[in-house]
Amino acid sequence: MVFVAMTLQLSSAAVRAGDDPQPPAATIRTTGTTDSKMAPFDELLTSFVAQHKIPGAAVAVARKGRLVYSRGFGLAEVETDSPVEPTALFRIASISKPVTAIAVLQLVEQGKLGLDERAFDRLQGDERYTPAGSPDPRMATITIRQLLRHTGGWDRDVSFDPMFRPIEISRVLNTEPPAGPAEVIRYMGGMPLDFPPGERYAYSNYGYCVLGRIIERISGIPYDAYVKEHVLKPLGITRMQLGKTLRDGRAEGEVCYYEPGNKRGAAVRGPDLGQEVPLPYGAWNLEAMDAHGGWIASAVDLVRFGSALDDAERSPLLKPASIAEMLARPEGLAGHDAQGKPKPFYYGLGWFVRPHAGGGDNWWHTGSLDGTSTILVRRYDGLTWAVLFNTRNSAPDKAPARLIDPLMHVAAGKIQAWPEGEALAAQR
Repeated sequence: MVFVAMTLQLSSAAVRAGDDPQPPAATIRTTGTTDSKMAPFDELLTSFVAQHKIPGAAVAVARKGRLVYSRGFGLAEVETDSPVEPTALFRIASISKPVTAIAVLQLVEQGKLGLDERAFDRLQGDERYTPAGSPDPRMATITIRQLLRHTGGWDRDVSFDPMFRPIEISRVLNTEPPAGPAEVIRYMGGMPLDFPPGERYAYSNYGYCVLGRIIERISGIPYDAYVKEHVLKPLGITRMQLGKTLRDGRAEGEVCYYEPGNKRGAAVRGPDLGQEVPLPYGAWNLEAMDAHGGWIASAVDLVRFGSALDDAERSPLLKPASIAEMLARPEGLAGHDAQGKPKPFYYGLGWFVRPHAGGGDNWWHTGSLDGTSTILVRRYDGLTWAVLFNTRNSAPDKAPARLIDPLMHVAAGKIQAWPEGEALAAQR
């Protein structure tokens, strides 16, 4: 059974990153070790990158906790003709959310936080988060679980996504632009909710911004420091870090990001504030997106992270009960349709989840920003893969990561014999 990692129908139309003639697959640069057993993945990625005119991509596949495939395709930096290395760093966008969810669940395991306790109680007493207006009284009832499940009461399709309004928020609060997480929380504290907390699912970047601040309040250290020490370090992940908005802040080994037609927007930070800049480099504030979309990582980093949850009894990240909680179907409309029938897939605690007919679950998360399209999949049968692109088509239903999702399942089904691979991480 092939699952589709998205909430929209897949389009059959080809995705183009520009208007130039399509390059042949044979001209796509590749890096990493070749293995004839894994030819279906090579064939898929070279043809896909060529067909959709994607500058570059990195792919990693793990099977039962062992890395069996890791390759780069195309260019990390077009201007210098630099190829994508298998371990190149990419902005992973919303794949940051499962990382944040794991951190929260660790604090729950330690007895420092409760899934059903009121989230904003944890921010009381800190003037940085004092609402700038009159709070919606329903906001006080929002729980940690609801933030993790995107059922807190904010719906960006009804109102707006505050994480992409840093200049407007700074102007309202009379603070130095661009608005950071604290300013966003102050501003949103005075905004009405779009629906009663817990009533239904509506994807919310802002909810995960709040979770990042709660991690900081409980741990007493910055959000990224907690994640590096307690989520990444146990897995041997050392290069994963928070990204920077501007191109001159690019990390060592990080790719460059491109949008079709070099689309531009008004800069929200940096020396070109207010001027037109390429969308991936200044038209939004990546530094404020830490807990919901700010991390950069390699495809190998991500399959190491996903594979760490393979064996619930021996996971170095979470206990079996926490993993079960993470994958549990939400009650009500978040996990069921209006007639009470279970939805084919739903959002758990930090992951999309699709129960598999043969038993077990498929979990995944996609990520999308201007210049970035990513997907991390952990399958019911012990396969985990990550595919990272350094471009995003402007139409959400044509993002490369979403288009390649079902194709990766097809390619995996063509493998006749899997390589032994390299062990990714020690189990608990």
